[in-house]
Amino acid sequence: MVVQVYGKPQAVCPQRVMHCLVELGLPFELVHVDIDAMEHKLPEFLEKQPFGQVPYITDGDFELFESRAIVRYLAGKYGGRGGGAPELLGRTVEERAKVEQWMDVEAINYNPWAFPVVFNLLVLPLRGAPGDREAAAAAVEEMKRVLEVYEKQLSKSKYLAGDEFTLADLTHIPATRYVVEFCGAARIFEGKERVKAWWEDITGRPAWKKVISFVESGKSSYSP
Repeated sequence: MVVQVYGKPQAVCPQRVMHCLVELGLPFELVHVDIDAMEHKLPEFLEKQPFGQVPYITDGDFELFESRAIVRYLAGKYGGRGGGAPELLGRTVEERAKVEQWMDVEAINYNPWAFPVVFNLLVLPLRGAPGDREAAAAAVEEMKRVLEVYEKQLSKSKYLAGDEFTLADLTHIPATRYVVEFCGAARIFEGKERVKAWWEDITGRPAWKKVISFVESGKSSYSP
């Protein structure tokens, strides 16, 4: 069965899931949900995702929402298969613990600052509403502070959870791309050579480039 991803392809969380699928070499179908038209708040959508957010997925008869839970599930089920699928959750209990640790850092310490930057400098202006530039600027400063911790961590290992690319790195990419490329806040990397090199590395991955190409193509299905 082909995994179905319900969401808007330009949104951060669906991109996180699509990137995981592409890294794992899995085909998927995108079922477009028009969040600008509030389709994610319709009763039929809320039956699948009770908080009215994107994405949720179906994998056969299995349904799941919350993007970080989804990528954990996909990596756990399909990672490390014959054919070269990467072990995005690590190979041992200890490696997985490190991946989970940095995924929690992204969700708890990093994303809460990335979100207001994107929301105020990109999302609201696209909707014709003024964003709070002061709130965005304050959030950028907080991101810079958090990335000081990343700079130290990346002096110890090539990637956040070790010397291999994992979900710990992947979960950062979509929101950070919007912060850096669409919100003009590349200054979050100032004075952080290791973070900058890490960012160039993870966004240069063929799988991520395929996700961007897929989003820009307007297609509704992906096949490796």
